[in-house]
Amino acid sequence: MTSVRPARDDHESPASRPAVFLDRDGTLTEPRHYPTRPSDLVLQPGIGPWLRTLREEHGAALVVVTNQSGLARALFTDRDLDAMHRHLRDELAALGVEVDGIYVCPHHIDGVVPELARHCCCRKPEPGMLLRAAAELRLDLSRSWMVGDFATDVEAGHRAGCRTAWVGPRAVAATATTATTVAPAPDARPAPSPTLRRATTAEALRAICHRS
Repeated sequence: MTSVRPARDDHESPASRPAVFLDRDGTLTEPRHYPTRPSDLVLQPGIGPWLRTLREEHGAALVVVTNQSGLARALFTDRDLDAMHRHLRDELAALGVEVDGIYVCPHHIDGVVPELARHCCCRKPEPGMLLRAAAELRLDLSRSWMVGDFATDVEAGHRAGCRTAWVGPRAVAATATTATTVAPAPDARPAPSPTLRRATTAEALRAICHRS
């Protein structure tokens, strides 16, 4: 598991703060199948004002937590991923948004890169990325949210002790008969019911602002 985060001021208060954990592909950015270039990362519409509100008015850390099995599958390199995430930070900065950390799981059991082709504790639905971020950034998971477009995101948030927001077409397609579980994502068992469901990430962030 890799992470990218700004240096912390040693005089920073030790008090924990809440976080909004954001899946990357399909949540923070538009869905793409194995993005490999910076230009593949296009921000979801309407998210800027709500991300700013969460960070500036509610004091929430903004943390990206993303499964990137393309590293294990040798579809792109660490250098490619670094370039994509520099671009992502630049795009967010243009909206007046700074993220506090980007955490990446590079593993997949079917990978072709030997050291990455394994089970791990960081690939969602495992909560490892959220737990590591909480320890490194002094986050209060009980006051935090996990936002994502797959059941793996919802389950990772539940396992970490966060509230959860499920976004996208699968969220709005859920019916009353699936109130206790969300539809399973590929390679994942059904996750517990999310705290809220919204059609878009912007709508979910707005709802989180109103609940914070």
